[in-house]
Amino acid sequence: MAQWRDGRARAIATVTAAVRCAVYARVSTDAQADKEFSSVEAQQQACETYVSLHREEGWITAPEPYLDPGFTGSNTNRPGLQRLLADIEAGEIDVVVVYKYDRLSRSMLDFLQLLDSFKRHGVSFVSVSQRFDTSTPVGQMTLNILLSFAEFERQLISERTRDKVAAARRKGRFTGGCPVLGFDLDPKGGRLLVNESEAELVREIFRLFLEKQSLLQVVADLNGRRWTLKQWRTKAGKLYGGGQFNKCTLRRLLTNYLYIGKVNFEGKVYEGEHQAVVAPETFRQVQQILEENRRDGGAAHRNRHGALLRGILRCAACNAPMTFAPTKKGGRVYRYYRCSASMKHGRSACATGSLPADKIEALVVDQIRRVGTDPALQAETFRQVLAEVAANRRGLKAEAKRLAKQITATEKTVAKLVHTLADAKGDARSAVNAELEKAQEQLRSLEARSAEVGATEAYLAAQDIDEADVARALEEFDAIWEVLLTPERERVLQLLIERVSYNRETEELRIDLSPTGIATLQKELDGEETQ
Repeated sequence: MAQWRDGRARAIATVTAAVRCAVYARVSTDAQADKEFSSVEAQQQACETYVSLHREEGWITAPEPYLDPGFTGSNTNRPGLQRLLADIEAGEIDVVVVYKYDRLSRSMLDFLQLLDSFKRHGVSFVSVSQRFDTSTPVGQMTLNILLSFAEFERQLISERTRDKVAAARRKGRFTGGCPVLGFDLDPKGGRLLVNESEAELVREIFRLFLEKQSLLQVVADLNGRRWTLKQWRTKAGKLYGGGQFNKCTLRRLLTNYLYIGKVNFEGKVYEGEHQAVVAPETFRQVQQILEENRRDGGAAHRNRHGALLRGILRCAACNAPMTFAPTKKGGRVYRYYRCSASMKHGRSACATGSLPADKIEALVVDQIRRVGTDPALQAETFRQVLAEVAANRRGLKAEAKRLAKQITATEKTVAKLVHTLADAKGDARSAVNAELEKAQEQLRSLEARSAEVGATEAYLAAQDIDEADVARALEEFDAIWEVLLTPERERVLQLLIERVSYNRETEELRIDLSPTGIATLQKELDGEETQ
C-alpha cells in the first residue's frame, strides 16, 4: 500500500508544472539597506521561506531576487521593480511574492496599476504577512474591494482637478492647453508671455478683418501670405500646430479674449494675469461685425457688388466652389466668379479660371424663367424636387446615426482624458490637457451638428410640398424678378436654388432647386397676396 502511495506521489510530481516565483523586497532609506542584516534581507528570507512551504505545489524561487534597497515606494522608478516588470513581460514569472503589499508600492493608484498589469500577464500576487493572494477567491474579492476604492479616489482627484482649474481660470490664470498665436508659455509655468513678432501678426489679422469684414476673404489673404497657426515644441521636442488658417480657426482667433488681456471661462469674462496684444476698441469692433454677419449671414457685405450666386455656384470641372472675385480697373468694377481650386493652386489644378458674373447670372435667371413658362419642365422639376427631399431625408438620417456614434465615442474619450489628467504631471499633463481641449472642442462641434441635423430633419418632415405650389412659385418668378432690388434678388435665388454647376468648356449649366426654399418663397408670396 505504501508503495502505491509513493507511486501516486511520483505521478503527481511529474504532472505539476513549475510555478516560478519572483521575490521582491524594498526599503526606503539607505540606513536600513546598509545594516549588516537589513530589512531587505529579512523580507527576502521571509518570502523565500513562504515559497518553500508551497514546494509541493510546484513553487520555485527565481534564480535572482528583485531588490530595491534605499528606494521610495511613492513611485515606480526603481531598478529592481523595472527588472521585475521586464521579466513579467517576457513571460518568465508566474507569481510575485512580497513581505507586505506596501513594499510593492505606497501609492494606491500605482499599486492597482501594477496588479492590473500582473493580471494581464497571468501573474498572481502574494503578500506573505497579510495573506493576500490573488490566485485565490478571497484574494480576488479583496482586490475588487481595493479597485472600488481606487476608482472612488480617482473620481475625487478628477473632481478636485476640475475645481482647481475653474478657480484658477476665475482668477485670470492660464491653466494649460494649446498656446495661441501671439503668446508663449512661461518656462516656469502658470502664465502667458507675449511673443512680440507673433503679436504683430495678430494685430495685422484684426486689421485685415476690419478692412475686409469677411472671414473667407481674410482666410484667403492669410493663406496667400503663407501665415500659419501657432506652432510650438514641447520640452520632449515634439512639434505641434502650424496648420493653415480656415474659417473656424480664424473666428476662434478673432473672438479669443486672451488678446485683450482677459480670460473667458464658462461664458464669463475675467481679468487675466497676462498682457493684452490688441486694443479693446479694435476687439469690440470686430465682435460687432461678426455678430452682424451672424444675424444676416453677411448679406450687406457680400452683396456690395451684387454677387447673386455667391455660395451656390460651383465649378463642374473640379467640383470646387466658385468664389466671387471683383476687380477694379480705371475706377470701374469688373465682376467675376473664380474657381477656388485655381485660385489656391494655380491653373494646373483647374483650367476653368474665372467667369464673367453677368453672363453666368443671366444664364441662371433665364433657365428659371423657362421652367416657369413650360408645364412639362415644371412637372419634371417637381419630380426632381420630391426625389431631392427623399434623398436629403435619407442622408440626414444616416448622418444623425453616424453623429450619435461619434458623440458617444468622443464622450468616452473626454471622460478617459479627465481621469488621465488627474494623474499626469509636467509635460505629460500639458500634452493630456491639449488632447482634452481638442476632444472637448470636437464634442461641441459634433453636438452642434447633431442639433442642426435634427432641426433640418424635423423641418423636412413638416413640409408638405405640393406640385401646384412649386408651379406657382416658378410661374411668378418672372413677374417679381423685375421689381426686386439686388439684395432681394440674391435672397430669392438663394431660396430657390440649392446649387448651380457650370462647365466652361461645354457651357453646360445644371441647377438643383431647393425644395424647402421653394415652399418658403411660395408661402411668402401667398402672404403678400392676402395683405
